[in-house]
Amino acid sequence: MLDSHLLSLLIGLPLLGGMLVLATGGDKNAPEARVLALVCSLVVLGLSVVLYQKFALGTSKMQFVELYDWIRVGSLRANYHLGVDGISMPLIVLTSFMTLIVVIAGWEVIQYKVAQYMASFLFMQGLMNGVFAALDAALFYVFWEAMLIPMFIVIGVWGGPRRVYATIKFFLYTFFGSVFMLIALLYLAIQIGGFDILQMHSVKLSMQEQVLIFIAFLLAFAVKVPMWPVHTWLPDAHVEAPTGGSVILAAIMLKLGAYGFLRFSLPITPDASQALDGLMISLSLIAVVYIGFVALAQQDMKKLIAYSSISHMGFVTLGFFIVWSIGRSQGNYHGAVMGIEGAMVQMISHGFVSGAMFLCVGVMYDRMHSRMINDYGGVVNTMPVFAAFAVLFAMANAGLPGTSGFVGEFMVILSSFKANFWYAFAAASTLVLGAAYTLWMVKRVIFGAVANDRVAKLSDINSREFFFLGLLSLMVFVFGLYPAPLLDAMDATVTDLVRHITQSKLLPGG
Repeated sequence: MLDSHLLSLLIGLPLLGGMLVLATGGDKNAPEARVLALVCSLVVLGLSVVLYQKFALGTSKMQFVELYDWIRVGSLRANYHLGVDGISMPLIVLTSFMTLIVVIAGWEVIQYKVAQYMASFLFMQGLMNGVFAALDAALFYVFWEAMLIPMFIVIGVWGGPRRVYATIKFFLYTFFGSVFMLIALLYLAIQIGGFDILQMHSVKLSMQEQVLIFIAFLLAFAVKVPMWPVHTWLPDAHVEAPTGGSVILAAIMLKLGAYGFLRFSLPITPDASQALDGLMISLSLIAVVYIGFVALAQQDMKKLIAYSSISHMGFVTLGFFIVWSIGRSQGNYHGAVMGIEGAMVQMISHGFVSGAMFLCVGVMYDRMHSRMINDYGGVVNTMPVFAAFAVLFAMANAGLPGTSGFVGEFMVILSSFKANFWYAFAAASTLVLGAAYTLWMVKRVIFGAVANDRVAKLSDINSREFFFLGLLSLMVFVFGLYPAPLLDAMDATVTDLVRHITQSKLLPGG
């Protein structure tokens, strides 16, 4: 019984929990809202662990499938159709884990409209789980658009002085791209008489159709990743968002665009993806190299981490689109699986590491009410335990071997070598750039003499902060030292995806 409705529970329970939390009211201090949010997030995390434990390895078939009639309009039909594979299942577990972290992180910090704050993250959790589990394009689009609303509210209500500007920019960028995705999905639905995503994977199209659909998807997913040059909304959103908003934005929401490439762009338009892979690789490498230099110039810690996220997500899209370059170079696609799996590992690792770094900034901001690097210095002298966590996460962000940040980057760089030496050379530059901007920030903020009286009065982290930073550091080490459980879960799905996308789907004569 649980297995047959597990995905619905992972979507529905956070939504129900969010409504119950809202019902508590709580404009100010609301202990019942916090407790309800904590219980709900713990239950959902437990269900996601069940999902992982019951997930069958060695098969690329969709699992935990649910299928019910939903909408019929003429000859078109949309269904409530859910299922997960080795690509979507780890992302649902990551979403559940990071939501719990955000609830704990905001436990004492948020004193204004507590119930609304906690409910917003529960709503986001349910809607993002829906995006990852949806196998119907209409259902996917509903979840995709709906999740913007709670994030819009989080930034707009609990954000910084320029929060209105940041929320409008965030919403317009993401909504603009989604309109083109909707047009592409409607066109595909007309071709197959419905919105079944797996059927869309099998439809044959002319090259012109594939290119236009690929571009429509690109406009939606590139903004979400975000890829250069449509990345400018992200630093503004991060700077103005409260800590919890920045954590979910970096850890989960950026992954939605990458997930869209794997679920839609590559399998539906493989010939267009192959024809335009040079463009995608170029945009990815620009993000890796150029944005790395931009990060070096930042004085605001949140902006630096935001640009770092853009650079690291460039690895993800690079890993996706070097598939055909490997084939052209080697005459086969054996190295392509490593590229996509490396990109997936990078997505999961980035969720932990970027979330942890934003939480570290939040810990300092709660005490100093400043994100500027120049306002700090010598934090290790007054906050030694916190400094140990901050340095660990900085090392993971720079790709230190033994941490999760190393595994994905190493796999993508290794695959890039199989495709083209210069791709690998450009991608490997992030090991230098990442170390440069991350360690430069750590040196100025954490080490040295105590900079001023405000730093001298700082108190070290409390047990609550130690708990959530400790959980994240555990994940960084687990996936850095033993990534096999993650790789085993996704291997069959990725292998099947590579086989699928390397076969032409052009119409005869198309």
